Amino acid sequence: MALVPYDENVLHALSKLHQNSAEFNLANHRIRLSQDWNRLGVAAVVWDAAVVLCMFLEMGNVDLKGKSVIELGAGTGLVGIVAALLGANVTITDREAALEFLSANVHENIPPSQQGAVRISELTWGENLELYPSGSYDLVLGADIVYLEDTFPALLKTLEHLSSENTVVVLSCRIRYERDERFLMELRQKFSVEEVHYDSQRDIHIYRAVKITTKTEL
Repeated sequence: MALVPYDENVLHALSKLHQNSAEFNLANHRIRLSQDWNRLGVAAVVWDAAVVLCMFLEMGNVDLKGKSVIELGAGTGLVGIVAALLGANVTITDREAALEFLSANVHENIPPSQQGAVRISELTWGENLELYPSGSYDLVLGADIVYLEDTFPALLKTLEHLSSENTVVVLSCRIRYERDERFLMELRQKFSVEEVHYDSQRDIHIYRAVKITTKTEL
């Protein structure tokens, strides 16, 4: 049996994941999200990367007003909700199994007057991408979606499809393993990538990426 050192901070973080709701004050709104670890696992809890990305957006580091935004792997929907509250037109996506749960959180936290600016849609990375207009988004957002190596090729394919040379991709993540660094290396083959923020308390990095335009695309 492995011995795990006692770490109060880790235990506190884990206990938060198993709570049935999480509350935040962001974008001048009180946001209350349902969580359901037992039902959907990692897709149904709020991770630090999402919170840090929301704080980054709230500080005005990205122009959201009236912009066309798509969020990948939305989970509870926190990032997409905050982007919408800050004035973006947002397509919030995840796999089909998570959509009912995601929809409930979105409708609970977006005022009726703004719900027309939010679309919830199924998107499995790398599949049926023709349903999403190529290169038509101003901003692509992803929080803690860089963690499963098997998904990296499909994620890269999806990012490339959704982006034009004018699209800004913003990824918030914790760099846990060498494979995460490899993902960034692969991303740099198609995108210009820079780290724009680091939250040392939560160990979360935020990267900004813009697609590199080849001569054949001009």
